[in-house]
Amino acid sequence: MDGLARLQWQCRRGMLELDLLLEGYLETRYPVAGEAEKAGFAELLKLEDGELLALMLSNWSVKDSE
Repeated sequence: MDGLARLQWQCRRGMLELDLLLEGYLETRYPVAGEAEKAGFAELLKLEDGELLALMLSNWSVKDSE
């Protein structure tokens, strides 16, 4: 399994919301991202579903309040 296929598999989570967010990023932003951003995305995928969702929601609520 190559690197991109592995990332696609790791984007398949137990929560539909995460699947949609992660797969959307992988399809649209990942191909044009720099190496540091790609490495950061790979690290995010190591988080448990609950941790990842909480992190994403906390970032959205901060951005929405600005």
